[in-house]
Amino acid sequence: MPDLEDPADFVGDPDGFERLWTPHRMVYIHGERPDPDPGQGCPFCAAPGKSDEEGLVVHRGEHCYVVMNLFPYNPGHVLVCPYRHVARYVDLTDEETAEFTTLTKGAVRALEAASAPMGFNLGMNQGEVAGAGVAAHLHQHVVPRWGGDSNFLPIIARTKALPMLLEDVRSRLSEHWPA
Repeated sequence: MPDLEDPADFVGDPDGFERLWTPHRMVYIHGERPDPDPGQGCPFCAAPGKSDEEGLVVHRGEHCYVVMNLFPYNPGHVLVCPYRHVARYVDLTDEETAEFTTLTKGAVRALEAASAPMGFNLGMNQGEVAGAGVAAHLHQHVVPRWGGDSNFLPIIARTKALPMLLEDVRSRLSEHWPA
């Protein structure tokens, strides 16, 4: 029996674990994700200037809008964004905050009507260290979930099995957006 206090006793000994190496994830650890400036460099500033179809915009409000996530965890993964380039939730105006919440509720209702998910992940990652892919422009994730929808493919094969095209999901959600 190896001495558990001495890690050297485990070198070369099989421990029963299979290892899935994912070196491509190091770009996130090293902070090499984009953090764009306002304007055309920021995808959340650029999307509202395009047509709904081209920008994958699901719904437009006065202060905020809803857009499809280009790298979705699941079909229907949308982002609620203020039009204004602001990084932190606490920096939203009262009007922006109210509409941000209203559009989040609308996204949940549209997804329920369009695809009957069994649950949702709702949340914001504020700041690079918190996992925000675009830390400079606030956005809230609304991710529909179904039983058994997660698997190992994204981790080992950098592959996500998505049964619908973003354009088709956007169209369906727009169609089911609450009046």
